[in-house]
Amino acid sequence: MKGSKTVYICSECGHQSPKWLGKCPRCESWNTLIEEVQAPACASVSAHSTVLRSGEEQASPFSDLKMPEYIRCGTGLSELDRVLGGGLVTGSVVLLSGEPGIGKSTLLLQICDTLSTKKTVLYVSGEESKGQLKLRADRLRVGGDRLYILTETNLERILSEVKRLSPDVIIADSVQTMYSEQISSAPGSIANVKEVALAFISKAKSEGISVILVGHVNKEGGIAGPKVLEHMVDAVLSFEGDRRQSYRIIRAGKNRFGSTNEIGVFEMTDTGLAQVPNPSEMLLADRPADASGSCAVCTMEGTRPLVAELQALVTPTAFPAPRRTVNGMDYNRTYLILAVLEKRLGLKFSTHDVYLNVIGGMSIEEPASDLGVALALISSLTDRVVPDDLIAIGELGLAGECRGVVNVEQRVREAARLGFTKAIIPKHNLPSCAEIPNIELCPVKNVYELLKFLKPVKEDR
Repeated sequence: MKGSKTVYICSECGHQSPKWLGKCPRCESWNTLIEEVQAPACASVSAHSTVLRSGEEQASPFSDLKMPEYIRCGTGLSELDRVLGGGLVTGSVVLLSGEPGIGKSTLLLQICDTLSTKKTVLYVSGEESKGQLKLRADRLRVGGDRLYILTETNLERILSEVKRLSPDVIIADSVQTMYSEQISSAPGSIANVKEVALAFISKAKSEGISVILVGHVNKEGGIAGPKVLEHMVDAVLSFEGDRRQSYRIIRAGKNRFGSTNEIGVFEMTDTGLAQVPNPSEMLLADRPADASGSCAVCTMEGTRPLVAELQALVTPTAFPAPRRTVNGMDYNRTYLILAVLEKRLGLKFSTHDVYLNVIGGMSIEEPASDLGVALALISSLTDRVVPDDLIAIGELGLAGECRGVVNVEQRVREAARLGFTKAIIPKHNLPSCAEIPNIELCPVKNVYELLKFLKPVKEDR
């Protein structure tokens, strides 16, 4: 039998090369070839044959297929259920990724408290000891007679324990720390990550077990390991936030059982992650009064409208090339809005540095915030104030026209709930927007009409 050999495998497409290459010849990605020790052929074949065997050996006619009845189970955290599409689906595989120390293990241990009251839960930890888990569980007040803890990294031993307990939910923390005896490479390698993930997916699909896999991230922020791992699972959740701040956001990059536009907002406290049902109030909590360069916008995250604050700072520059710094928005979109304002309104942004920031670490991608960006930029350049009770909703075209957006009525209702009394909307959306109490609709056709909403700065501020 031949011995093992060293190969280089692309983490994006899985292409194998006998030597290291800077650029993958198949997918043309740079610096993605990782050194791996390949097991003998007979061992690899036997390992994959045991993992991939699902019991279905014959093809079925399409007319005989039946609609599966997916059963969802609440996790106890409505914000997480929102992102999952209504709860954890039986037989699904969810991949949860995030920076180290962001709160992944805390979140999963919290949902174990609720899940263990209805189902048998097996929490497999490959990074922490039972004593460490007990300390965290006491702090989070987590218990449950149907919650089982296993500290193991060997895949075959984990599967043996799964066979003995027959759990309804398996949580693997994390997939990069586990390994299979059939693979000779180290834990966290491409071959081991694929093998471990395939084993859990096979268990989930054949026995109807819900599986949550925790994934590490690399220095670029992507999920460590092969890219094919994200294609294998049913849902990919990203746990985002700054460890130095208390707020956390969960986004779905992929979800076969729900929308990928929903987000869940949490706050890290001494007793674990607390849900934030009204993130708009959190984002506007410290908004300054009568300050130039500040404007409120409303963006849609799935079915949830979020009101955020945009701040712009425009200052004269002493350099030939002015500086542009953008946080939380598309960089090229900001250049587009600057070009429209300079061309249509004659404002000289080309001689000024421009700094644009979305407060609270939010990321705004949809163009419905264009009017808010334009108002904030004009306000900072002219040192005139956008009224604190005004919110701007609408897209800006290259000709300076205000174009219609979707879900205007839902956005305006959220603004009215937060105390805004005026809402700038595109004139095209006015007929489709019902009259809403306590807020005045201000339709505009083009960027020229935005100037009338600015007011002088108070001298005694």
